[in-house]
Amino acid sequence: MLLTPGPTEVPDRVREAMAREPINPDVDPAFVELYESVCEKLARVYGADESGATATDHDVVVLGGEGILGLEAAVESVVAPGDDVLCVANGVYGEGFADFVSGVGGNPVVAAVDHDDPLPVEEVADLLASDDYDFEVATLVHCETPTGVLNDLDPILDLLDEHDVLSIVDAVSSLGGTPVPTDRIDLCLGASQKCLSSPAGLTTVAVSDRAWDRIEAVDPDSYYTNLLPWRSVVEDEWFPYTHLVSNVYGLDESLDVVLEEGVESVFARHADAAAHCRARGAELGLSVVPGEDSRSSPTVTAFEVPGRADELQTRLAEEHDVTLATGLGDGADDVLRVGHMGYGAEVEKVDRAMDALEAVL
Repeated sequence: MLLTPGPTEVPDRVREAMAREPINPDVDPAFVELYESVCEKLARVYGADESGATATDHDVVVLGGEGILGLEAAVESVVAPGDDVLCVANGVYGEGFADFVSGVGGNPVVAAVDHDDPLPVEEVADLLASDDYDFEVATLVHCETPTGVLNDLDPILDLLDEHDVLSIVDAVSSLGGTPVPTDRIDLCLGASQKCLSSPAGLTTVAVSDRAWDRIEAVDPDSYYTNLLPWRSVVEDEWFPYTHLVSNVYGLDESLDVVLEEGVESVFARHADAAAHCRARGAELGLSVVPGEDSRSSPTVTAFEVPGRADELQTRLAEEHDVTLATGLGDGADDVLRVGHMGYGAEVEKVDRAMDALEAVL
């Protein structure tokens, strides 16, 4: 059983959808119709809150490539050489945005705190008010998967709005498992292999009108990591490259699974699975990385197991056929992660994993 925080297990009906005979996306008008339908369904997931699926006002595009493509493409598309970019970070992926900014010749200014701390609102306010920088773009992460932290974005987004700074948010590990404030975000990034329970291979991006204006002004030199050609693919019936037809079939079916259940039910299921996982962990004397459940994501739980994560992961797989994930970075062997997201966000599956962990401990 695979309970990692992405890639997740893929439901049978999604795999069966991917087995359909592929069409040629470059010449068959049916693919344009399929792509447009997928984007419309995605817009409902992007805009959803606890009360149900309300479509975001942003445009949604689907790129061929794993979720990291979206992070790099977003930066490549809106950051020009010499631009100051505020990278707000309390984890591996927040800090990693700085590398993408440097890669396009931008100047990353990192407002970072320890990985188990909340986002540094006061430091962000000071940096935005400083005369030392001229920020037009900022980057954030909604769910820091390595530590299971779900960040409260609203205070930072308030500050960015106040200073007219465009926002890039990595919501790869939260989209489809918990509400994302998409309509407050200029470039909101998702992926197929997390809460949507499709195979890795597709990046999703919700793009605001302001972001499109910025992309046109920057006019990126890149091709594969340039979002601009995607603005009119449906209208033009033309894609920048041959799309991943079978993956799009799978994502379409995954979205049907979510929308048939009802997004509000999906969110509740994730919350229930997360609460159950942490309750079972507490019974075993395990603590979560953020130090408090209120800051833990409903999509992943990161337990503190200093120096033992690799051994625990290996024995769980070999003795119980349960695959969990360790941490990332310097503390990789100190964290064991249970991914209760998408198809895996079920109490019964969490129980199987936690029963195995109890036996190994």
